[in-house]
Amino acid sequence: MLEIENLHVEVDGKEILKGLSLSVGVGEVHAVMGPNGSGKSTLSYALAGRDGYAITSGRVRYKGENLAALSPEERAVKGLFLAFQYPMEIPGVVTMNFLRTALNSQKRARGEPEVDATKFLRLVREKAKSLNISEEMLRRTLNVGFSGGEKKRLEALQMAILEPSLAILDETDSGLDIDALKLVADGINALRSPSRSFLVITHYQRLLNHVTPDRVHILSAGRIVRSGDASLAQELEAKGYEAIAKAAA
Repeated sequence: MLEIENLHVEVDGKEILKGLSLSVGVGEVHAVMGPNGSGKSTLSYALAGRDGYAITSGRVRYKGENLAALSPEERAVKGLFLAFQYPMEIPGVVTMNFLRTALNSQKRARGEPEVDATKFLRLVREKAKSLNISEEMLRRTLNVGFSGGEKKRLEALQMAILEPSLAILDETDSGLDIDALKLVADGINALRSPSRSFLVITHYQRLLNHVTPDRVHILSAGRIVRSGDASLAQELEAKGYEAIAKAAA
């Protein structure tokens, strides 16, 4: 699904990723963990194609294509989804309208039939119920006045409706209480399938108590310094980042 080889990324002329390599197979869930400033969000933004995150060398292939050659819109149409650490508030845009527009925009770009209002209402009600999202929330403007937990649940709802091939979750657990964390984790687990992959970027093990990854990678100073199975997250919780980074050096 995703092959990253020796990736170097600069932000405002400063190199943040310094030779990162990572491979995520179809249907796999990989977790990337690391301290502040290690390059976790830079990785997610570079993969999504955010302006200002310049790939200076290395290779990223998504479904066999050169990801760097695709615009952010093309990446989305091909099934790449990014859930933000800090979802934006967009005044004047009703959440329900945003979700339907996003879904039908992708369907048009793929040459698929659009979803009419009646079918979409059934779809969004079904998906929203599982994430404890009320219809009142869906009638409000996008993320405006939402709590941190509500914003993250709405990101999970977008993911459930768009059904991406590769979902990148940039610290989706940040700022969530226990109940909200469990709801978001349930949403992720409900979408796990043999044809969908996840790249879960997180500081802490607590999300991984609910979403068991196939592989865990430790990111330090712009590189993956160690990879392992789910037990690596537990080791990290016990020993801390510094001890693992020093041992890998």
